[in-house]
Amino acid sequence: MKILVLNCGSSSLKYQLFDMTDERVLAKGICEKIGMEGSFLKHEANGHETRTEVPIPNHSEAIRLVMAALMDKDNGVVKDISEILAVGHRVVHGGEELYDSVIVDFRVKTAIDDCCELAPLHNPPNLTGIHACSELMPDTPQVAVFDTAFHHTIPPKAYLYALPYEIYEKYKIRRYGFHGTSHYYVSQRAAAMLGRPIDKLKLITCHLGNGASVCAVMYGESVDTSMGFTPLEGLVMGTRSGDVDPAAILFLMEKEKLSVKAAGQLLNKESGVLGVAGIGKSDFRDLEAAVKEGNKNAKLALEMFSYRVAKYVGEYAAAMNGVDAVVFTAGIGENSPSQRAAICEYLGYLGLTVDAEKNNCRGVERDFATADSKVRALVIPTNEELVIARDTLRLVKK
Repeated sequence: MKILVLNCGSSSLKYQLFDMTDERVLAKGICEKIGMEGSFLKHEANGHETRTEVPIPNHSEAIRLVMAALMDKDNGVVKDISEILAVGHRVVHGGEELYDSVIVDFRVKTAIDDCCELAPLHNPPNLTGIHACSELMPDTPQVAVFDTAFHHTIPPKAYLYALPYEIYEKYKIRRYGFHGTSHYYVSQRAAAMLGRPIDKLKLITCHLGNGASVCAVMYGESVDTSMGFTPLEGLVMGTRSGDVDPAAILFLMEKEKLSVKAAGQLLNKESGVLGVAGIGKSDFRDLEAAVKEGNKNAKLALEMFSYRVAKYVGEYAAAMNGVDAVVFTAGIGENSPSQRAAICEYLGYLGLTVDAEKNNCRGVERDFATADSKVRALVIPTNEELVIARDTLRLVKK
């Protein structure tokens, strides 16, 4: 039972092929710079990694290359494309209509297309990948798994904005939340690590990467999350501003004569730690190196990031009237002991205390709270691809 998982970006295509009998990853890789000069395929299988520089004009050609790599006579893992039972796609936005994983048909494609204006950077390439697979693998079932789906349980008091209600009814402007597959996966793993049923736990999961969000998971369900109508709201991120007074944006648009498109570019691509640090980079490793060289703005950017995360943790502890564990995941959450420590320094009032030696880890599952800490602090590497593969298998078997 082989499941192919695809994650299509605007100029990239990530993939993993799972054998679902034991959930092994048989092969994985990425096509980068699709439609650009210098495009290439990086493929890992059978303990070998290959890199092939080849023109990749579009996502259809990228998927052709992936299929060829999977069936390669020397380094392939399948003999024929028919061995792939189904394809699971990461789709960022499902809106209000698509609130669970679903087998792709014409109605689903139309609904995903309707959500493109809500996620213009993500849904169009996600849909392109689906269309490409329909063309190349017309007899293979496809499943769409939505970043927004896990947050469908958020109640109206948390997902509505205080705008005239008819605006919500007309345009569906509300909090949708993102990174849902990641928050779902790590909350389930947290319950397993703690040896307690998920429906008895109050968890705060922190997906901290270039894009970052915090989620309140109460008894296994998302009840609030920091990202909103788009992935721009919430935390300070790599290039995204996170929370900003809307009046400040209106002020800037008037003073700088910014178009709506230019304002969106400023908030999504030129802000966050990139904009504050001013070193031309948003990678936290580069920021930490700049701090060691005495760069005050880089230090400020990192402090703003950890402060905003800690504020949301406190907010969600209040919303759930308590918390059993704070979970850290994604690139920064899994691999930056210094950021985890900086965030946890604010959380002493919850009874959370950190064991510095246990916190000195990267990319492994670990409880790094002290033995007497009232709240557990967990590092859990996320695995969104496995969630997609499991959902795909579940639906196809039905």
